[in-house]
Amino acid sequence: MSTPQPRKRPRSLAQELVATLTERIREGAIKPGEKLPTESAMMSEHGVSRTVVREAISRLQAAGLAETRHGIGTFVLTLPSDGPFRVDPATIVTLRDVLALLELRISLEVESAGLAAQRRSPEQLQRMREMLDALHLSESHGGDAVVSDFQFHLCIAEATGNGYFTDIMNHLGTSIIPRTRVNSARIAHDDQRHYLERVNQEHEDIYAAIARGDSDAARAAMRLHLTNSRERLRRAHEAAESLKA
Repeated sequence: MSTPQPRKRPRSLAQELVATLTERIREGAIKPGEKLPTESAMMSEHGVSRTVVREAISRLQAAGLAETRHGIGTFVLTLPSDGPFRVDPATIVTLRDVLALLELRISLEVESAGLAAQRRSPEQLQRMREMLDALHLSESHGGDAVVSDFQFHLCIAEATGNGYFTDIMNHLGTSIIPRTRVNSARIAHDDQRHYLERVNQEHEDIYAAIARGDSDAARAAMRLHLTNSRERLRRAHEAAESLKA
C-alpha cells in the first residue's frame, strides 16, 4: 500500500489572486511600468471581494512586485533578479516548512535587531512604530495583519544599514510570517486574543530595545520572539506526527 501523502493546506482567495497576478507579471502579460487592473475589474474577473483584492495588492507590494501611487493606481515594478534566496510561497505547505523558515529567520534577524539598535535613525524608528501601530489596528479590526507584521521586520533589516539584510528579507517576502500559512493560535491551542497579546508584547519588547539603543536586549528580544514562535509550532507539529503513528 502506498503511504498517504499529507494534504496541502488550501490557499486563501487572496493567495490565489496573488499567485495569478504574479504569474502574469513574470510571464510579461503585465509588464513593468504598466498599471494593474482596477479593483473593480479584478473583483469582476476573479469573483472576489474588494477586501481580497486589497489584501492581494498589499502582498504584491510587500514582495516588491508592485507599488501604489495614490490617486493614480497600482503599477508593476521591475522584477527583482531571481536568486538562491527566493522563496516560492507554493512550496510552504506544511508545518515542517514553516519551522524551517523560522530557523532561518532566527539566524538572520537576531543579529539584524542588534545592528538596528546601534544604527537606526530617528526616521527608521518612527517607521517601526508606525508598522506596529498598523499591525495592532489590523488585528483589532479583523484586517490583514501580515503586511504590517512583515514590514515591521523589514524596517529592522533596513535599519542595520546593511543592504544584504534588506535584500534577503525582500527575497523571502511575506511568506516568512507564520500566520500566512497556519492558524498559529489554533495549533498552539491558545485563545486568539491571548495569543495576539503575547505576540504583540514580543514585538513591543523588540521595538523598545532598539529605541533604547540596547543591542544585547534587542538580540535577546528578537531571539525570544522567534524561538517562541518556533516552539509553539514545533509542539503542534510533534502532536500531529504522534497522531499518525
